[in-house]
Amino acid sequence: MASEVVHKYIVVEGPIGVGKTSLARRLCDSLSAHGVFEQAAENPFLERFYKNPRAGALPTQLYFLLQRAQQLTALTQADLFVPVRVADYLLEKDRLFARVTLDENEYALYEQLYAKLDIKAPKPDLVVYLQAPVDVLIERIAKRGVEYEQYIDRGYLERLNEAYARFFHELLAAIRRMSRGRLYFNPLRSRTL
Repeated sequence: MASEVVHKYIVVEGPIGVGKTSLARRLCDSLSAHGVFEQAAENPFLERFYKNPRAGALPTQLYFLLQRAQQLTALTQADLFVPVRVADYLLEKDRLFARVTLDENEYALYEQLYAKLDIKAPKPDLVVYLQAPVDVLIERIAKRGVEYEQYIDRGYLERLNEAYARFFHELLAAIRRMSRGRLYFNPLRSRTL
């Protein structure tokens, strides 16, 4: 009898509209897991960002950073007896989005704040990366019917798709280069998105 691999913290990640939350919810049901979900609807700057990305990028990103930091830090202090958790976002997505949406000076400010937060996020044992062509993302976003999401620009989705692909391909390449011991790898610092 083969031993069964048990994942305690599973993350589903990918661009907006790809189906992260839907899959995460299904996994929660199938695995009797506790869900950890992004709270995008609570961000008061998100609608402004989608209507005018330049005017809304920095406050939107800072709100998400602080929200995610608080939520993930609370997980490390929460009930240790929760057998499995499934999340619909990876903390590293925050920097990925920041590189795509912020200008150079805003990103420098963002990085200063990120460093000061010293976020103690749990490390996932499994990350499921979902991909879809931009046309599919646009179709799903339209079908979802969230009013302010209808302002999302195609070019923005293309940049996100490219950033995600680069992030996960660089991560895979780093894993293939590993031989033994520990490897500290941050693809968002090693390359500009």
